[in-house]
Amino acid sequence: MNTVLSRANSLFAFSLSVMAALTFGCFITTAFKDRRVPVNIHVAKVMLKNVDDFTGPRERSDLGFITFDLSSLNQVVLWDKIILRGESTVLNMRDMKSKYFFFDDGNGLRANKNITLTLSWNVVPNAGILPLVAGNGHVSLPFPDAYETTRSY
Repeated sequence: MNTVLSRANSLFAFSLSVMAALTFGCFITTAFKDRRVPVNIHVAKVMLKNVDDFTGPRERSDLGFITFDLSSLNQVVLWDKIILRGESTVLNMRDMKSKYFFFDDGNGLRANKNITLTLSWNVVPNAGILPLVAGNGHVSLPFPDAYETTRSY
């Protein structure tokens, strides 16, 4: 005769199997969905400012440095936003400034003629992998030849 403990174990194992099947069903219904949409990116004005680094001597600094290799792909996140389910997904941002500071270590970005801005996003699924979706559209633009001058007080 089965004890209460073995019956509880059987019920738990069956419940776990049903939950695994339902989770796999949730995954398979959204795994192959194409989430790409057309993206229109327009840039009005590009400014580069030279900001002094007062954190300490460059020889003893603990900061990491990015080296720009012409054959490699360098990517930087300039802005992010969390959009919850049910919110409007249309992003219309006029006079938008970057959310994160973007430092040019050296002068590698000044007068760079191939800067490409794209929009990509993650869709958090109920179950499964976290896909990185890139929008259908981008804009390429050159950076200015000189830094913007700031007023000194």
